[in-house]
Amino acid sequence: MDPDRKRKIRLVVALAAAVLLATALVYTSFSAATDARTPSELLAAAPGETSEVFGNVVDNSVKRSGGRLEVEIADHEDPSASVPVSYEGQVPDPFREGREVIVTGALVNGTLVAEKDSLITKCPSKFQAEQDPGNVIYDPAA
Repeated sequence: MDPDRKRKIRLVVALAAAVLLATALVYTSFSAATDARTPSELLAAAPGETSEVFGNVVDNSVKRSGGRLEVEIADHEDPSASVPVSYEGQVPDPFREGREVIVTGALVNGTLVAEKDSLITKCPSKFQAEQDPGNVIYDPAA
């Protein structure tokens, strides 16, 4: 067989394999993604369905007993919409009242029963601009 023809066949086979692998990677990454829900969306969904839920930890709602954590999380926009969470597992260091959390679990009798070690604490962004009305920047064009 001609060496140039062999090289072309190898190139076509390698490119086809690369395209197939890239397609498989994209498919698995999109099919494995879950939509995060707010507590109000979770309460409107079918009970028993596993969901990823995000919201703020309600003040004075954190109760610990043994290795179990009972907490309530609320919507950002509507703090009156909240759901109690029963969680067991590692609690991240930055976890505290008022902090935004993400937890995965299923709604059982009005309580989100979380999967073990699924609690994630979102840290506030250090890149958010501080809002200080007394700090006015001089604009010579104004």
